Amino acid sequence: MDAQLLEGQSKALLKALHLLTPTGALNADARRKLKQVNHLVRLLEPAIDDIYARHAEPCLVDVGAGKGYLGFVLHELVLAKRGRGLLYCVESNAQLLARAQAMAEELGFARLRFVAKPIATAELPQHVHLITGLHACDIATDDALARALLLGAEHIALVPCCQAELARELAHCKVATPALRMLFAHPLHRREFGSHLSNVLRCLAAQAMGYQVRVTELVGWEHSAKNELLLCRRLQAHNPKAKRQLLALLELLPIRMHLLEALGPGLLRS
Repeated sequence: MDAQLLEGQSKALLKALHLLTPTGALNADARRKLKQVNHLVRLLEPAIDDIYARHAEPCLVDVGAGKGYLGFVLHELVLAKRGRGLLYCVESNAQLLARAQAMAEELGFARLRFVAKPIATAELPQHVHLITGLHACDIATDDALARALLLGAEHIALVPCCQAELARELAHCKVATPALRMLFAHPLHRREFGSHLSNVLRCLAAQAMGYQVRVTELVGWEHSAKNELLLCRRLQAHNPKAKRQLLALLELLPIRMHLLEALGPGLLRS
């Protein structure tokens, strides 16, 4: 089981999070969760090293924090070890967050802050250096990305979950080329194509707002069916080429998307 742990990761914390049993065992469901969290932490290392090298008090945000698995692991392996920085855990389920906050107080995790509000309206510092989210469902990922882009977060790392919004939009989408509709004529294809299209538009929106974007897998598909990781790093104020590509794609597939509306009309003006 120790092969599943990151360097410096304590079994005591994982037991407190109920990812390990009191005897230190790891069941199949907990193994999947731990693998996803730990692999995301590994993939965040370059961004974390970058913000800690450039800022005296880095500000990290975990959106859709749920039970706080990712936040607690980041606190133990990053913030506590480096002795500086704050991590905000944002979760709209107040009961979940209250339990996580109580556990943080019990464990003495002093660099965690808890915000029991939806992502779009959560009170956050003006300067956020890294925003991450693991499996925020449907448009919650869009709320997270929109908030990160509008705040100008230096690094963004999101693992989208289920994405039903564009499947509904595609059912009524009027395309100029009838053959194009064959890509999503069937409900199952509409769901899969809508999920893919959601992430393509997310990437183009981030690029249009000046971010370099890398798309990769989080873990093996045997651990999660929702496995796409979007890694974004801010490089410039805007990218006209990416904006033109975004507008061209929306001309072919004239759909509405929560993310694009949240970012404001300026993004969609040519």
